[in-house]
Amino acid sequence: MASTGLGSRINGIIQRNYLAKWTVIGLFIGIIAGVGATIFYLMIQFATNSILGGITGFYPPNPAGESVATVGLNPNFWLVPISTALGGLATGLIVYKFAPEAEGHGTDEAIAAFHRKDGKIRRRIPIVKAIASAFTIGSGGSGGREGPTAQIAAGFGSYVGDALKLAVKDRRIAVAVGIGAGIGSIFKSPFGGAMLSGEILYSGGDFETEALIPAFIASPIGYVIFASVTGFTPIFGNSVSYVFSQPANLVFYLMLGVVCGLVGRVWTTSFYATRKAFSSLKIPNFMKPVIGLAVSGVIGVFFPEVLGLGYGFLQYLIDGRLSLIGTHFVAAPILVVLILVVVFKILATSLTVGSGGSAGVFAPSLVIGGFVGAAFWVVLNSVLPGVIPVPAPLVIVGMVALFGGVGRVPIAVILMVSEMTGTLALLAPAMIAVVVSYFVTGPRFTIYRNQVAKRSDSPAHRGEYNVPLMTKLFVSDSMRHDVFTLSPTDTVAAGYQAMLDKGFRGIPIVEAEKAVGVVTMSDVLRIPREQMGNTPLKDIMTQNLLVVYPDETLLVALDRMTNHGVGRLPVVSRDAGNLVGIISRTDIIRAYNRAIELLAKSEPT
Repeated sequence: MASTGLGSRINGIIQRNYLAKWTVIGLFIGIIAGVGATIFYLMIQFATNSILGGITGFYPPNPAGESVATVGLNPNFWLVPISTALGGLATGLIVYKFAPEAEGHGTDEAIAAFHRKDGKIRRRIPIVKAIASAFTIGSGGSGGREGPTAQIAAGFGSYVGDALKLAVKDRRIAVAVGIGAGIGSIFKSPFGGAMLSGEILYSGGDFETEALIPAFIASPIGYVIFASVTGFTPIFGNSVSYVFSQPANLVFYLMLGVVCGLVGRVWTTSFYATRKAFSSLKIPNFMKPVIGLAVSGVIGVFFPEVLGLGYGFLQYLIDGRLSLIGTHFVAAPILVVLILVVVFKILATSLTVGSGGSAGVFAPSLVIGGFVGAAFWVVLNSVLPGVIPVPAPLVIVGMVALFGGVGRVPIAVILMVSEMTGTLALLAPAMIAVVVSYFVTGPRFTIYRNQVAKRSDSPAHRGEYNVPLMTKLFVSDSMRHDVFTLSPTDTVAAGYQAMLDKGFRGIPIVEAEKAVGVVTMSDVLRIPREQMGNTPLKDIMTQNLLVVYPDETLLVALDRMTNHGVGRLPVVSRDAGNLVGIISRTDIIRAYNRAIELLAKSEPT
């Protein structure tokens, strides 16, 4: 009974107040995002140490903001394909047995849930995704942890929508908030994660602004929970001390943006070509990740930089320790090694995730971009020594530019990588490179194929934009003329009884045929019962009456209702302000449907 009472009180809060609603929902999603990200992070660490490390003796390095990785003595890289194949087998059996939609990179599925599934995500998917991804990444598969985390939090957002009986629109928003909160938590990037929740849904620069308020509540809560366990140091530490002070160097960042845009096209083309190839294979689905991860493991024998998340190797680049990259190929020039890592990281991730392995593509995109930036620095430093003395700025901007292009999230990724590296000094170069990469990559080469170009292209918003007919229909044709009204001198008791008898939540107040105010049930209930009989309605009514005019369109009326959160409006004459009728959302819908039927009957067959 107590839990039922609490649930009723929560529902009462979210139904009465917009900000209260999203504060409660944002709080719930943020807690789950933080707890889910923490558990998933620990699962990956355990799986990596147990599977990849336990079989091969190789433990990928961690970035500065995470715990120091175990150091393996004389790792046997020839066993890496066995490790990855076993991870692929476990992933395939788990995913295709319990939740086939958990294969691939989870962020894209969460985006699809927003646009095409009314915000519905099966409750088992986050759990299946987390376990399968821990096997994929922990065995050495090339993938990221943001996709599973996004699905964990987005799935809980969908559950909250169902539990609190939210409208479909609100459930979609809860899913979007979950995406941003999950990613913002596990990347220790609360600001960027919040922005990501609105930006990642679209490939053409549009934005889901409704997600911002709850995301700014959920994302920092998730971040604080995750960082309380893993530490508040940014993922890549605070070691970047470079200060941008040479405007002429913006030319080089612009050039890097072009390179990242072109590499981004290659990356997404490779990913979806590989995915298509695996989908056409006539073998059991659960075996496809075995093949994909085994081949990526073969690449890892020679290039361990492609295994797992790859953040530790990005840390080497940021710290300027390029000599630690490609130690298996000490005879090869560093530029060749860096380019080969880019090529093989693209291939390994395409094989890992495109075959049906369960992992994200955010982290691989950052790694690819970081290595592109390092290669660009080597070339630049050989032509113009010392113009940018250390590789860190180009590595960081390369990370930003490449994912900003393929992820179609230029604003969010600039903020996220700034938070992940602990520096805002590179904002101007990053903005130049990201904008260039964003346009060079283009929306056709997005890594998230379930994105749509803009809000009007989304099934979630289609009803908002298919409204030209409403601009031809008028309030005067749809309003109801029989309006129950009260006088300012009527008592609160009379108003209260009328609302109870007729089921109204609000009644217009009319004096000399003019609408002078409105009284609602909440107004009435503020008066003590013993005073209702002696208090006139004029003392409690709202005088700033929201109205609509007979000659205004149904679209104007609907917008006014939506913007102010009301379900009906009094209709008053423009000249004298006399009350002539009332119109509700139901009246608008009925008029619209009648017009549609008439148009259908008038069309030739």
